[in-house]
Amino acid sequence: AAAAVVGEVRPTAPAPAAADLNVFASSDAAQPHKSVPVMSNIIVSVTRDAHNSSMNKSNDLAENRTDWAEDRTILANERTFAGWMRTGMASLAVAIGLKAVFGDFDPTWAAKSVATIFVVAAVYIFWAAHDAATKTLDRLNDHHANAQPNARMKTLAVIFSFASVAVGGILWML
Repeated sequence: AAAAVVGEVRPTAPAPAAADLNVFASSDAAQPHKSVPVMSNIIVSVTRDAHNSSMNKSNDLAENRTDWAEDRTILANERTFAGWMRTGMASLAVAIGLKAVFGDFDPTWAAKSVATIFVVAAVYIFWAAHDAATKTLDRLNDHHANAQPNARMKTLAVIFSFASVAVGGILWML
């Protein structure tokens, strides 16, 4: 393959002689700019065009793979958020189930207190899911995937939390 000059020529002395040149070249694909001094004062870097072309294609492919991995991580983050929200809803369902199972339990405050623990756990789970999802999303950039905005995750956490507290209040009134 033909060699191309890709570096710069910098004279450091007026009218350098042939003995005053440094040539830096490499035929090693792993180190395309490995220095092999030949003469002093003028620096010329030599690489192969084919090597540079394949390096650019390789870098583009690596960048695409990184972008796709980031998109997959964003989608996994959203699935994880949804899983935590389902877990919070399950905790709320346990609270409602306790009222159904222990409806005429005496003292009533005992069943209601245990149900309240599950309501509080549900609210905590909703906000923990929100915090974890938004922290992860803030570290990533979406490329081809359209990530859910942080505001939407916060809105869901607020709605689910408010509804959980309302269910807890209703359980105490029954």
